[in-house]
Amino acid sequence: MLCAGARVTRPRTLITCVDSGILRVWCDNDKEASSDPLLELKVGPGVCRMRQDPAHSHVVATCGKENALKVWDLQKPEQPVFRAKNVRVYDPVSPQRRPVLEATYGEYPLTAMTLTPEGNSVIVGNTHGQLAEIDFRQGRLLGCLKGLAGSVRGLQCHPSKPLLASCGLDRVLRIHRIRSPRGLEHKVYLKSQLNCLLLSGRDNWEDEPQEPQEPNMVPPEDTETDELWASLEANAKRKLPDLNQIQGTLQTRKKKKRPGSSSP
Repeated sequence: MLCAGARVTRPRTLITCVDSGILRVWCDNDKEASSDPLLELKVGPGVCRMRQDPAHSHVVATCGKENALKVWDLQKPEQPVFRAKNVRVYDPVSPQRRPVLEATYGEYPLTAMTLTPEGNSVIVGNTHGQLAEIDFRQGRLLGCLKGLAGSVRGLQCHPSKPLLASCGLDRVLRIHRIRSPRGLEHKVYLKSQLNCLLLSGRDNWEDEPQEPQEPNMVPPEDTETDELWASLEANAKRKLPDLNQIQGTLQTRKKKKRPGSSSP
């Protein structure tokens, strides 16, 4: 089961991680597509989350149930560059291996977490669908978001806009605005329960030019549909009698019938 959303590193490259602890780097180039990953790494069982360093795409962090936080350099994947004894806020640059901040929220276990675009706060979600933003600098609660019903499974903030995407056991994908005014922007009901999500890095993808289509090219599905309707019409014409021919036959029979004659 995919437990962490795929992350784009360099163009046409993806990173995936499953709960069994297998992290893979894939080439997403159609011309170089292969069933084998570029890199496969075992990060420990029970993985619940994977996150990529936004400034260094080759650095990722993993953690999970009874699997403490680890920071990996995918260019040197032999050993993690950082290990933590518990999930807290650490400074990997500091020589001390103690957390620089420890904050609590609510009474239920936290299941998801994501950094805000400014990088000064984090948004967490718990098993009861509650969302909250916590300030890194002071460890205080900045605000809460409503709307979820059930355990939160995935959270991700937009890299430049004040938007938060979330998913959970209630099978609803939600987009919240995390700055004034806070609130729900959109929601979409899904047929299956999502464990993670990934926001596209393209801000203006709707304005991007579409690939030019060759002239006089009809999509294959349209051609198949036209052929199907043509065959149905041909079968219908063969089955239905010709009304004009039937009327002509009846008129011919009446002309041949003698006056005053009666049917036997």
